Amino acid sequence: MNTSIPVAVPDAFAASYGEDNVSGRAWLAELPHLAAGFLDRWTLRPDGPAGHGMASLVLPVIRTDGTPAVLKFQQISEDNAAAALGLRAWNGNGVVRLLDHDPDTGTMLLERLDEARPLSSVTDDGAAMQILAELMARLVAVPAPPGLRQLADIAAAMLDQVPRAVPALRDPAEQRLVRTCASAVAELIGEPGDRLLHWDLHYDNVLAGQREPWLAIDPEPLAGDPGFDLWPALDSRWEEAVVATGDVTRTVLRRFDLLTEVLGLDRQRATGWTLGRILQNALWDIEDGKTTLEPAQVVLGTTLLRRQAPTP
Repeated sequence: MNTSIPVAVPDAFAASYGEDNVSGRAWLAELPHLAAGFLDRWTLRPDGPAGHGMASLVLPVIRTDGTPAVLKFQQISEDNAAAALGLRAWNGNGVVRLLDHDPDTGTMLLERLDEARPLSSVTDDGAAMQILAELMARLVAVPAPPGLRQLADIAAAMLDQVPRAVPALRDPAEQRLVRTCASAVAELIGEPGDRLLHWDLHYDNVLAGQREPWLAIDPEPLAGDPGFDLWPALDSRWEEAVVATGDVTRTVLRRFDLLTEVLGLDRQRATGWTLGRILQNALWDIEDGKTTLEPAQVVLGTTLLRRQAPTP
């Protein structure tokens, strides 16, 4: 094994794990050795410094045939454990192509995309949302393969948490919103869907490519209804979009209508599952000790509910 090849872990990436994250710190300590091992195992040559996101380290490499690629390292978690399974099912259709994978460590060899050109670099929000919607439509057209987390299980777990979690919110209006979101999920839980969902498709998880203009990255695959996949797109570059239009309601409905039209979704059902994502985010925030909801969640949820309410 060629352990002499230096693979530096960026300080900012290491700092994101915190001193109290014992398993994360142990994984970080092993990461240079792990990276050197895969460079040797898959006969790869480093091609620049490592980059990183919130939870993964990406090292640009060159394969023996001269093809550029990237090695992606991430600590295995419930969210990313099925990433390779999803990428294989999509087989590069609208998404980064998986070239090799080690299931024991979660290490992936992926085609190289242009990390300097995320979809968030497209200044026209309408054009960017159209690109995102078209990619999402391609991804959710694929049936979920066996072995993925099921939206039905996630939804049931959320509903179990609601009675204990809601009292932690200070604002009675926010408490009502969360309960309304839970009611929407309860109505839909019997038909959770069977599509392959990306679960985190927003502007910064789409990069420019060579074989296609834009390709999705970093999936956290889930089997479920496409309506449950809309929230990250709706929340993409949120503050900028609102400032650009000067109209929050118009921004929410324009994005929601575009996404549901391109994906061919029933808007009432898509509203219900989008409220499910607001519920999920709220429960996570409460678990983290927060007593108020994120403003974008409140605005988006109340806007969709107002539209759905019957006219008196």
